[in-house]
Amino acid sequence: MRRRLAPYALILPGGLWLAIFFVVPMIVMLSFSLMQGDVVNGFRLTWHWQNYTDGLSTYDDQLIRSLVYGLLATAACIVLAYPAAYWIAFRGGARKTTYLFLILLPFFVSFVLRTFSWKFLLADDGIVLSPLKDVGLLPQDFHVIATGFAVVAGLTYNYLPFMVLPIYVALERVDPKMIEAAQDLYASPTQAFVRVVFPLSLPGVFAGVLMTFVPVSADYVNSTVLGGTNNTMIGNIIQNLYLVNTDYPQAAALSFTLMAILLLGIFMYAKALGTEDVLEVAAR
Repeated sequence: MRRRLAPYALILPGGLWLAIFFVVPMIVMLSFSLMQGDVVNGFRLTWHWQNYTDGLSTYDDQLIRSLVYGLLATAACIVLAYPAAYWIAFRGGARKTTYLFLILLPFFVSFVLRTFSWKFLLADDGIVLSPLKDVGLLPQDFHVIATGFAVVAGLTYNYLPFMVLPIYVALERVDPKMIEAAQDLYASPTQAFVRVVFPLSLPGVFAGVLMTFVPVSADYVNSTVLGGTNNTMIGNIIQNLYLVNTDYPQAAALSFTLMAILLLGIFMYAKALGTEDVLEVAAR
């Protein structure tokens, strides 16, 4: 009897933690999304589904912008992270831990401070643009702050380690003998990478995309600090509705709308990539 109950006892603390801090808040937020009212007169559950349609029609631009920025930042993270993870895994030698520590080192600084540092670097009179303008390489009215490029660059910088680490773990598991076997069969280095290394690293890419795309699309700090009013993301709208306008039903509805779109995108991505094949590769 005790042996049968032992597995359930082991998962009980984690299950309670998820129930208290995830399931219960989600249920509360779902109920708020179907309410009407205000903070003065109170909110009543009226099953007001129009909160969802109103949110989509009013803030469709911000929602689309969030998804586009999320896709661009995720793609940029893959382009930057894969070569770095590949080099550490196959060329890092005894200093792999040191290189991984350097990648994680920015996480010892506050997320907000790291984002503000980009604002100082990319400011019109900052240490990067000001000298270039002084020597005439850039026009005086050139600016990077308050553009979509600045937001995507900030998102890429802040979330890059979330892409590097899963890819590195997947590449670290690749047996070098398999690469040698491919070369023995007259495969060029490029062919060995395309046919052996990259397919075996797909679980890391899959995990990295999940860990990057979801928080990037919901981010609101980078767009606030680096983007300006013309680059508002849906996270900024939800934050303002919750904390400024106290329109909890509309904010909750937008939160669930964003969650549903992200989940749909993840399922489509998993279907296109072939999740079963990826998991089979990961299990080898």
